[in-house]
Amino acid sequence: MILGAHVSTAGGVQKAPLNGKKIGAAAIQMFAKNQNQWKAKPYAEETVAAFRQNLADSGISVVVIHDSYLINLCAPDPENRRKSLEAFVDELERAEALGVPYLVTHPGSHLGQGDAYGVGEVANSLNEIHAHTPGFKVMTLLETTAGQGTNLGYMLDQIAEMRERVLERSRVGVCADTAHMFAAGYDLRTEEGYEDAWRSFREIIGFEHLKAVHLNDTKKKLGSRVDRHDHIGEGELGLEPFRRLLHDPRFAGIPGILETPGEEEDYIRNLDTLRKLQ
Repeated sequence: MILGAHVSTAGGVQKAPLNGKKIGAAAIQMFAKNQNQWKAKPYAEETVAAFRQNLADSGISVVVIHDSYLINLCAPDPENRRKSLEAFVDELERAEALGVPYLVTHPGSHLGQGDAYGVGEVANSLNEIHAHTPGFKVMTLLETTAGQGTNLGYMLDQIAEMRERVLERSRVGVCADTAHMFAAGYDLRTEEGYEDAWRSFREIIGFEHLKAVHLNDTKKKLGSRVDRHDHIGEGELGLEPFRRLLHDPRFAGIPGILETPGEEEDYIRNLDTLRKLQ
């Protein structure tokens, strides 16, 4: 597994590789723009060039973008859906401009319309988005979620069905989040639970579609359906699931991204914990 963390883009996206290098990350995740705004100015050519140069100089091997928290690909409200699709196309365009291969997204919230409605709408939205971005190389990664509120993606079957209903399936992969999976009811703590969870993943989705993993401990109990990240080894998961992941050949070469609480020094500490387990 290629270990890294979500890094700040304060001062511009070109700073992300520098921030990743500072904490010793071999992989980074970042926002392509302010995650709490619908729109932002297009990148200047100098920004794109600086990002690419800083990345080349950093030694970082994989970059992942996480989309805006405002985007809801199954929004029932037509205006919110329109804004979400436009914003997602913009995210893809930014990733494409920077040469970033993966864009992670939470599948969305059906807001009371039901899981079946939401799953279908996510696929419909991705089909529309793909029609507006022909030939793009960046792959959308549907993230497993905790299932908080009406969030979709807490069941592996939902992720698999969304992907199955997308016409250009080669443009859609998966990002698994350890904290979210545990909160959704997949008990990664024991050897039996760990094997059961990843056997289900293999049978329902397939490891060939897993392109990134979010490495997070959690403050909440198994099956709580609540999303609260914690430092590695300090939450309900403990150290053992991460030790297993880091020694599991199925995850070799896949970026493992920390999204733990705190600042740079906390990421350094969590990366150190993971490397000791490795």
